[in-house]
Amino acid sequence: MTDNITSVGGGSRPDADASTLKGRTGAGAPAETRGKTTIADGVVAKIAGMAAREVPGIHNLGAGMARALGAMRERVPGGGGTVTRGVKVEVGERQAAVDLDVVVEYGVSIVDVAGDVRTHVISAVERMTGLEVVEVNIAVDDVHLPDEEEEAEPDEGRVR
Repeated sequence: MTDNITSVGGGSRPDADASTLKGRTGAGAPAETRGKTTIADGVVAKIAGMAAREVPGIHNLGAGMARALGAMRERVPGGGGTVTRGVKVEVGERQAAVDLDVVVEYGVSIVDVAGDVRTHVISAVERMTGLEVVEVNIAVDDVHLPDEEEEAEPDEGRVR
């Protein structure tokens, strides 16, 4: 038995879009297939973001401006996490596509890291959601040099 997947939502918020996995219904159907499971686009984005960050050679996700805005958002209480920064997903009825903006470490093979990211993201999303990942597009936006410091503001104010 294969679950049927249909698209639900379509609102203007990223979390409003979702995929629904519908099982067979009725007393004769196995218990695990009775009902439906809904997976929001944001869930797929979080899975893809976490999987990409786990790959050696990935320093960060997000283009320069997205990282700067994300750093400001982190300082605001309730501003949201950084797991989905640099991640865009499209979720259809049975398939998903992922776009990633990444920053790689200096000295790594970008081709090898990109291949590892694709493999890891596809494996994680398909295993956790049951959706087929049709593509993972990777844009390498920057290379992190060993002597570069992270852009962080001092904890103390400038004036005492």
